[in-house]
Amino acid sequence: MSRLAGMVVAALVAVVAGSATASAQNKIVDGPEMRWKLAAWGKPRAGTANVEKLKAFMDERTGGKFKIQIGYESFGQPKELLDLLKVGSLEMTNICASYHPEKLPVYSALDLPFLPIPNTDVQEKVHNAFHQHPLVIKEMAGWKAMPYLSALLPNNEFVGRGKPPKAIEDFKGMRVRALAGIGDAMRKLGAVPTSVDATEVYTSLERGTVDAAAFPSTYAHQSYRTYEVTKWYTENMALGSVGCPTLIHVDRWAELPAQYKALFEEARPIAQAAAKKAYAEADEKNLPLFRKKLQFIKFTPDEVAAFRKAGGTPVWEEWVTKREGQGIPARELLDFLLKEATSPKS
Repeated sequence: MSRLAGMVVAALVAVVAGSATASAQNKIVDGPEMRWKLAAWGKPRAGTANVEKLKAFMDERTGGKFKIQIGYESFGQPKELLDLLKVGSLEMTNICASYHPEKLPVYSALDLPFLPIPNTDVQEKVHNAFHQHPLVIKEMAGWKAMPYLSALLPNNEFVGRGKPPKAIEDFKGMRVRALAGIGDAMRKLGAVPTSVDATEVYTSLERGTVDAAAFPSTYAHQSYRTYEVTKWYTENMALGSVGCPTLIHVDRWAELPAQYKALFEEARPIAQAAAKKAYAEADEKNLPLFRKKLQFIKFTPDEVAAFRKAGGTPVWEEWVTKREGQGIPARELLDFLLKEATSPKS
């Protein structure tokens, strides 16, 4: 066989193999008819692109036999959903650990501010590894839950009313909506943090009960329309994120046929890729809109370093002390996160 003919044959084999792989990936998986409820809040948005993709994937790959109904606040309010999952009212739910950190003290590690997680690619790696940590699995099992997906929420930025902050001292006395570790960081900077459900942030800003609000940017600020009632936007504080996983009830998972479990595993990276794509598309659309409406505040590298020095490491150390006082090996957890965040992607 000539070299050219060999190359043609090799190319044809590759095409056939690729087609076979694609066919296998799209093959309908047979199984029993099942209906699961998945609780969420707000409205369909970039932050729910992962579960919307999961819903479509399971429907398509089972020929419509496995249906997921996503209830946006129709199955319960955000702070109720962990308890509703535990008692078996739901098969799946989105939660944010920051809405009830004392119920999930181990998982609250993901809420620490200024972790070295610069983007959603690194975050996906860190969160997937964290979900496999024995301490996380054990804690979630106490709520009849297993972590399945991460929302991969982007780093938080502020929008605000009134005088724009130009330096670290300008946050002193400012009433800010900032959850969990981000709230702790802002307290270190002299602000007055408060926890407000995402669905209540617009009204809180409009009425002036808070001066500024931190949300994963830019998608959440657009989703909850905070830019409509504010005057400024911080573009590079990179405050950190919060852990908002999608959980599956452990008993419902155990009851799944093996072929459906395999589909869920196949769906995870596809669903998380959909979330990352949605965030990127949201930024492309939202940043020009925000620039027309809001004053962008960009801090110098020295100012950002000052924020992190005042609100990062001290909050980490306080978290370690508090959680170790509860019998949790918090130093191990923090070191695990930092190692995963800074090690090369495998």
